[in-house]
This record gives sequence, C-alpha cells and structure tokens, in this order.
Amino acid sequence: MDMKLIYNKIFLEHDTGMHPENRKRLEALGDLPETQIENGEEYLRLFHDWHYIERVRRTCQNHDHLDAETVTCPNSYPAAVAAVAATVMASRTGDFAVVRPPGHHAHPDRSSGFCIFNNVSIAAQRLVKEGKRVLIFDFDGHLGDGTEKFFYRTDRVMYWSLHQYPAFPGGGMPEQIGENSGEGYTINLPLPAGSGDDIYLQAVKRFFPAALQFKPDVVAVSAGFDAHQMDLLLELRLSFNAYYELGKILSQNFKNIFATLEGGYNIEIFPKCLYNFLAGINGEPQKFTEEPTDSKILVIEEYERAADILEKKLSPHWRL
Repeated sequence: MDMKLIYNKIFLEHDTGMHPENRKRLEALGDLPETQIENGEEYLRLFHDWHYIERVRRTCQNHDHLDAETVTCPNSYPAAVAAVAATVMASRTGDFAVVRPPGHHAHPDRSSGFCIFNNVSIAAQRLVKEGKRVLIFDFDGHLGDGTEKFFYRTDRVMYWSLHQYPAFPGGGMPEQIGENSGEGYTINLPLPAGSGDDIYLQAVKRFFPAALQFKPDVVAVSAGFDAHQMDLLLELRLSFNAYYELGKILSQNFKNIFATLEGGYNIEIFPKCLYNFLAGINGEPQKFTEEPTDSKILVIEEYERAADILEKKLSPHWRL
C-alpha cells in the first residue's frame, strides 16, 4: 500500500487552550504538506441531527463548551467540518486523515470526550449508502461509544474496539455484541490497566478471524495512539512496536484501508507511534523501536476472562 497523510493547517485553528487535545499534537509532526480539502458540510447529516449541527455552529461562535470536556472557539466549526471532509477523502484515496478535533465519541445529537463530529462514522455511513460492507477497527485506548452505538443494530458495519476498562467513557463490555440484525457485528474487548504488547497483539490475532469472515469491502481505522505506555490519559502499556505490527497485520489481510486520527496525547511519543503504524501499513521497515512490553499475571488473567466471554458470545456468529 501507499497510505499517505492528509493534513491541512485548518486543524490547528481549533483552539482548545491548555487542554490535552490541543494543536501541539499536530505541530509535533513537523511541517506537513497541506492537502486541499472540500467543504464537508454536505456529509454531516449522514450521522448527525440537524439541531445538533446548528448547536455546534452557535456554540463555536460563542467560544463556549459543548460539554465538560469539549472546548470550542469560532474556528472550531470549520475545523470540525474539515476533519469530516478529510476523513471522507481518506476513504476514497486509502490515506490517513491527520485531523482534529477527533470524532469517535461524538453521538448524532451530542458531543463527548473532545469530539464534535464523528469523522469515521460519517465516512463509513457514506460507504454503506454505496452498498459497501465496512469494518471499523478502533485501536484508540478508549471505546468509541458514538461509533459503537450508531452501528449497533446493523450487519453492514462491523465495529471492533480494543480499549481500557474501566476508563472513559465506560461500557464496551464483551457481552455487548450488537442487537437485532447487528448481533455479532460489534466486538468489544476491554483491556485491564497494565496490558502490554503481549496481550494486545494476542487479542488482535485471536479475534481477527471474525473480521476476515465478515469480508469487508473497506476497512476504516479509528487510529488513536493513547494506548502507548507513555500516554497521559490511560494506563495501557503498548510500545512503538505494537503500532507497527498493527499496520502490518491490517495491510497483509485487507486491500482497501483508510484511517483517521483519534487520540494520542504525549506529543513526544505520538509521532513515533503514527509513523510506525504507517510504516507497517506501507510494508516499510519499522522506524522506531523500544523494548516490547509484557503484562503481569493478574492482568493476563483478567484479560483472558473477558476474551473467553467474548469468544463464547461470538461463537454462534463466527468461527474463532
């Protein structure tokens, strides 16, 4: 593959001040080439309610908070719309939309967890409208609750999340596998604090057969890098190596892949995680290495209990 970065300086104009999700995250990537991005407003209604879109517009104009965690400024609305457009562009070109604000916590009618519009869900829903089957692989360290809930009752989208539990936003338990025609199409794997590379990569490989049997036309990656051991908001323990391996596993098994940025808040670590993931996707040598991380026995036992529950719940639907 040749996954490239889609970036525009408009994403720096979402001014959140002294906040974990701030412009320094993207500035840490250096002077990236800019991509011309279309106006993404036409895509918002694929996921969001009209009343919510108007509330976002008004709130941004007033330089107010959408919720306790989600800060805005007058340029937040155009930046959030551009993040949607860049993610839709990535879904067409097979690239990585390096955007902010992130999206996977946003619901149709409300913001949450730094997220204004749900970038990956909008891009996925556009593909569904075209008749495509979409796998959303969410490796951000938090559950993408807005994405999960929206696609919970459909068999056109498989949502697969590995996330720390307990942690924001809660939920994402192994028993939650979808409802109605969507039963078996949500894969929630909660990971205890202290989970390292060993657990994480074993978990990916253990449930990968379900993703393969789903036979997606497109794989959408909610790419958050806050599961790294040095991230500021979580207590997972991934190394740089894990992100390279994730990229390799995806590219070796699927042809049509795109990604959009979610979390990752240590600005010294985040670029290395991102560039390792890209190298893995593109079949290039690993750029950054560190000692692989392993998990303590009690953490492994807690993970295995959750994984066993998930496997039992999914067994009527997929061969694992």
